[in-house]
Amino acid sequence: MATSLKSLSQYSDKNILDMSDKKFGIVVSEWNDQVTESLFSAAVDTLLKHGAKKDNIFRKNVPGSFELSLGAQWLAEISEIDAVICLGCVIQGETRHFDFICDAVANGITNVSLKYNKPVIFGVLTPDTLQQALDRSGGKHGNKGDEAAITAVKMLGF
Repeated sequence: MATSLKSLSQYSDKNILDMSDKKFGIVVSEWNDQVTESLFSAAVDTLLKHGAKKDNIFRKNVPGSFELSLGAQWLAEISEIDAVICLGCVIQGETRHFDFICDAVANGITNVSLKYNKPVIFGVLTPDTLQQALDRSGGKHGNKGDEAAITAVKMLGF
């Protein structure tokens, strides 16, 4: 369903278990931090809402979205981490750089998840404009950080 038809902060309550004993790693891109900080806040709020303990949420920053994959891998290597959430924002520019970064990040995050057999969540916005990013990081379309966190929760309840 297109985001324009749905808030990213609305989700089904199916497959949601108590998360009080789970540990979460969150990798946050510093690039476009106005957006990524909002994604992070929403992700943490959603995890806490579903029983995660604040002391079981570990944040690591990386310079940009391209580095999310390696940051996720470093967290996924820690056996105590049950799920990793990757948060970033790549805004379309005038060159093909956007395409290369988005493709590499999506593939990298998927590969980390498969390599470590644990949820590694793609919480990366790929909008055309800053306004679209703001709309999806706490604006009129909700917050992709909520969606990323609830995806981790649901995958742990699989």
